[in-house]
Amino acid sequence: MNLNSILCFSLGGPEIIVIVLVVVLLFGGRKIPELMKGLGQGMKEFKKARNENEEKPSDSKE
Repeated sequence: MNLNSILCFSLGGPEIIVIVLVVVLLFGGRKIPELMKGLGQGMKEFKKARNENEEKPSDSKE
């Protein structure tokens, strides 16, 4: 990959503002806290499952 393709996908301040405005327009101000709560719970469950998986001894053939 060259530098131009990497810079093409970077997000700056104006892009983030536009994304936030689109999300507010699509879901409305009242739905956003519910969406963030669900996202937080999903991330917490993912981390919990990942930590439980790391704690189990692996059955590798070494």
